[in-house]
Amino acid sequence: MPERTVVIGSLLGLHARPAALFVQAVNETGLPVKVSRDDHKPVDASSVLAVMSMGAAHGEAVTLTCDEEGSEEALDGLVEMLGKELDPR
Repeated sequence: MPERTVVIGSLLGLHARPAALFVQAVNETGLPVKVSRDDHKPVDASSVLAVMSMGAAHGEAVTLTCDEEGSEEALDGLVEMLGKELDPR
């Protein structure tokens, strides 16, 4: 199962607007992506409530996974997009 790591750059972590941006980026792939922290089970990355419930904080790494065909390229693009969208600079 392809997986990629994203470091949360938002000073707010994955709460409110940052979570919505995260989910919007995931939904644009059209793939059933899961997201997890090291200490939690994977959750549906297309659900704002599920993503917010993870409580991922600024500077924390989360893992994106997807076992659909062609997901490697989509996950690479997603990591790049999320790195830009959630960077506070």
